[in-house]
Amino acid sequence: QVQLVESGGGLVQAGGSLRLSCAASGLTFGNYAVGWFRQGPGKGREFVAAIRWRGGSMDYADSVKGRFTISRDNAKNTVYLQMNSLKPEDTAVYYCAADPLGSPIAAIRKSVYDYDYWGQGTQVTVSS
Repeated sequence: QVQLVESGGGLVQAGGSLRLSCAASGLTFGNYAVGWFRQGPGKGREFVAAIRWRGGSMDYADSVKGRFTISRDNAKNTVYLQMNSLKPEDTAVYYCAADPLGSPIAAIRKSVYDYDYWGQGTQVTVSS
């Protein structure tokens, strides 16, 4: 049984930092990409960042470039999202997801429909 479990969310003031973690079980990431998405109040789920497990290439949404960093720990089968300079508009439920890609040379994808496995989400609230 595949499980993705997020942790690290919370309440932080604007300008602060948080680090989210996504731990996987029942799944070896291999050719997968692991992404972070978020869903703010009254909004759709949007792409934040993703990393290819093999090779480590990354991609980010324009809204978080320069503030967020995605990374992985192979030994722990865990992906992290370091979030700095947080803004109130970053407030959302953050989800971790895994995309099987299907090819060792496939590019990172940003659509929710390409990701097969999802975590339960962790709330991030940024106060002004």
